[in-house]
Parts: sequence; C-alpha cells; structure tokens
Amino acid sequence: MTQGAGLEPTVRTAAEPDYSVPPAYAHAYGYEGEEPVEPEGYTPTQRDLPVISREGPGDTVPNPTVTEAEGPDAEGGQGPLFVVGDVHGYIDELIAALQEQGLIDAECNWSAGNARLWFLGDFTDRGPDGIGVIDLVMRLSAEAAAAGGYCKALMGNHELLLLGAKRFGDTPVNSGAGTATFQAAWLLNGGQKVDMDRLQDVHLQWMARLDAMELEDDHLLMHSDTTAYLDYGDSIEAVNDTIRETLTRNDADECWDLFRKLTKRFAFRDDESGPDAVQELLGAFGGHRVVHGHSPIPYLLGQVGTEEGGEESRPAVEGPHLYADGLAIAMDGGVTMAGKLLVVQLPLHD
Repeated sequence: MTQGAGLEPTVRTAAEPDYSVPPAYAHAYGYEGEEPVEPEGYTPTQRDLPVISREGPGDTVPNPTVTEAEGPDAEGGQGPLFVVGDVHGYIDELIAALQEQGLIDAECNWSAGNARLWFLGDFTDRGPDGIGVIDLVMRLSAEAAAAGGYCKALMGNHELLLLGAKRFGDTPVNSGAGTATFQAAWLLNGGQKVDMDRLQDVHLQWMARLDAMELEDDHLLMHSDTTAYLDYGDSIEAVNDTIRETLTRNDADECWDLFRKLTKRFAFRDDESGPDAVQELLGAFGGHRVVHGHSPIPYLLGQVGTEEGGEESRPAVEGPHLYADGLAIAMDGGVTMAGKLLVVQLPLHD
C-alpha cells in the first residue's frame, strides 16, 4: 500500500501551485535528506517497512477465476462476492484483473450480472491515474446496480489523505510528533499532481461518503489491518457514522487524527497476539474473518521487491495471504512495488 515515493524536482511557472514539500514542515513531518525518518508514534509508510522473516513461502492462495457455475444466479438472487485490494492509481492493472475475473468486458463495461464487488480502499496516489480509477469505480457502481448486482467501495487511508490535502493544504496540524500538514503528508506518500489537478467536487463527495467497514457473507471488510476502528464505535454502523461525521465537521486536527489512526498496520501479523486482535474486531463487529488491504503481502511474508529491479526482484504474490490462524485475509498484493493487483472471489477455499 504505502511504500515511499521519491519526489522529483519539477520546473514550475509563477502561476502554477507549488506541490513540493514545504521546507518548514519537512523536518517536523520526518523528512530529512533523501529518506523519510519515522516520527514517534507514526506507523511507517516508506519502502523499508519492517517485515516478518518466514522460513516457508507463506499461506498465499492462488487467485481463482469465476467458472460458469459460479456466475450470476439465474433466479435473481445474490451473485458471487469479489473483493479488490489496493489499486493506487494503477488503472491498467485494475482493468486487466477485472477482465480476468469476467467482471467487465473488453470495453470496460460491467459484465457480471448480479455479482457483488467490493473495493477495499486506496484508489489514488503512487500510480499514474488515481482519478481515472475513481471514475471507473463510480461508473461500474451504476452499471452493476442496473444489472442487479453492485459495486461498492470502502474508505482507505489514502482517501483521507487526499481529502485532507485538498481541504486543508498546508494548514499546520498537531501530528503528535510536531507540526505537520496534509499537503506534505500527501506528497511524501505518493501524491500525484495530475490527480489533484483533475479532482472535482463529485470525487470529493464520493470519497467523503464512503463507509469504513462492512460485513458481507460473514466477512468483515475493512481497509487497514488495525484495531483502531474500535476507537470510533462498537458497531459497524456506529463506526461508519462517526467517521462520516468527523469528515463533515471539517476540523483539520480531527481529520488528521483519523488519518493517522487508520494508517496503523500489522495488528494481526504476530503469531501470538495477531489472532487475538482479529478476534477483538470480530467480537465487536461480527463475521468469522477479517478481509483487509493496506499492508502489502510482500512485507507480511518478508519478501522484497522494487519497481526498478526487474523480474528477478518482483515479489512472488500469487494470491491473497491467509494468516492469523486463518482469521485474516490480506488483499494488498503490492502493485506499487511491482507485485500484483488482486481481485479475488470469496470465500477462499482453504
């Protein structure tokens, strides 16, 4: 989800907004020289995230395709359920993955009848066309509904980040480790000027109204692998309402606190405490498994890959990662680090 992106110098005219990291906030946010440093209490989002060493290849589940028997219910009931991991602006990879699963046709129109499709958040930043991704998801939502299915989306921390960068810009916020700004954080986490230039009110309204979590076929769907959702309510409805109300109040410090909490990660990966953390969420919100994005599978498996290193360094992501005693499914295949953009049908057959 969130590996560090370099900031290349650009030539700007006097009339063009300055999207560089403001020098006054670079140190306060934790950006010194060429590499970010980790402020106290902040969950790292740069490429050198801590990883778990594993002796085996990890419990990855191959990415299945839909067979004709698993397709839409001819009698009009609910169709199969699919989830999509972090997209981060990689629209070509998203289109290819949706087509592979038979969810859209060659013209990128909905072709899955009454199938159900959930995006787990993080549509923008890092990749080339985050606004194009949002436009596609919004259009597919209408087309799926007309066909008797649906296409829905959850709030990721990068939606919060983009909303904050647009609303608050370089307004100082109390980060808990000094003064920061949403604009600086957005840039440090892969914010793309082309996305900001194309951002319209319809995109902002759509992002601000997204739910943070949902229960679907006994799967608790959420973006981040954190228990911080419990800070916002003791039911799914309460969490979603509280987060929407927070965004409606438009308070920079309050929105920053929300962004920081939903940027936390790795709550489930420890062999001893991870299953208990998942059970805490399931006990509060229901379901028998958590399905999340946010933390790239290559990091959960202790793999390393780079976009520049070629095929030999490409992370070996074949499908979602089932872990925490089978209670959690990780869906971020690490597309930003030359991994794989995952579109998977649930339930997994493990």
